[in-house]
Amino acid sequence: MNNIDFLKDFPTLNKEKNGKRIVYLDSAATTQKPNSVINSIKDYYEQSNANPHRGAYELSVLATEAYDEAREKVKKFINAKYREEIIFTKNATESFNLLAMSYGMTYINEGDEIVISIAEHHSNLIPWQQVAKAKGAILKYMYTDENGELTEEEVKSKITEKTKIVSITHVSNALGTINPVKEIAEYAHSKGAVVIVDGAQSVPHIKVDVRDINADFLVIAGHKLLAPMGIGILYGKKELLEKMPPLMFGGDMVEYVYEQETTFNVLPYKFEAGTQNVEAAVGLSKAIDYLNGIGMENIEKIEKELMTYAYKEMSKLEYVKIYGPKDIEKRGGVLSFEIEGVHPHDVASIFDTFGVCIRAGNHCAQPLMRYMGINATSRASIYFYNTREDVDRLIEAVKQTYDMFSKWR
Repeated sequence: MNNIDFLKDFPTLNKEKNGKRIVYLDSAATTQKPNSVINSIKDYYEQSNANPHRGAYELSVLATEAYDEAREKVKKFINAKYREEIIFTKNATESFNLLAMSYGMTYINEGDEIVISIAEHHSNLIPWQQVAKAKGAILKYMYTDENGELTEEEVKSKITEKTKIVSITHVSNALGTINPVKEIAEYAHSKGAVVIVDGAQSVPHIKVDVRDINADFLVIAGHKLLAPMGIGILYGKKELLEKMPPLMFGGDMVEYVYEQETTFNVLPYKFEAGTQNVEAAVGLSKAIDYLNGIGMENIEKIEKELMTYAYKEMSKLEYVKIYGPKDIEKRGGVLSFEIEGVHPHDVASIFDTFGVCIRAGNHCAQPLMRYMGINATSRASIYFYNTREDVDRLIEAVKQTYDMFSKWR
């Protein structure tokens, strides 16, 4: 499969700067959108825009069908058992906050332990800080080794009989590390803990089966999955979601409302208060169609080949330090690096003049950066729509940037 053929489907990827096609290498932050997703939103507003679950007229019925179809597609995409296990949120951050404020604040008690890794995104870190502080619980960290990986010894020493929640990223957005979440979940469950998996950087790139990894909860960001911004997904096992109280209150999440009390709607609606982002759900539905059309196995293969090539070429440059796993099989589509003598923010700004789009900073992982003894990295992140030419342009930008700063030394 020639991934250059995908470029025609993505308008943004065909933009030019200084006479050259831009190279977009920031898909870990957000992915570009194919025409099918863009057009589906326009079609929705032109053909079936209405409030779902509210009206008996045709437009509302069409909106409801579109919204419910998106939920069914997510269910199948991650192999959830029940449609009701799929909760739509605003983004991955809101999903984590829902879990923390609903499950965490209800079932965590004084002295309980919450275990996360030092490499977590802030959205999977700060909510648990707040729960621990409010409930008198203990927030424990699993620390990575020199390759950015979690050792079996570290996992088993931190997860104990006191552990009630383990919340772990599947693929690190800062280092690209692929964590063995299935094995971690198995061990955590043996200690009686509930397991939350951050799938924001894995679900768009590899086939994730929630029943296979046996996650109790899985968090997904729609905009990292070719879908529009403004929609996230929280998967949860039905028996856990049913005993969790709703976080937000208002329209559509209620059954009966009286002057002094209210009964709540069934799953999934009790967690989806108010008018939802139906157009984003429509876009998400089309995004899943697009990914299924390629095949997640093919996407993983394309990215693995690109990352192997990128890592090999970057490793040839003695003035570049690469962070994260050396074993490509343990690395996702993230390449974090440092050019000797050049601040990452300068790297990103100079790369932009070459039409190469990368990210620089702490990548919402300040504790990880502090643990590693650095302030920031430059980060190139790939997706199936990238090409070997994109990697060559990245490497050339690295060389030119280093040469530029070398003249000033």
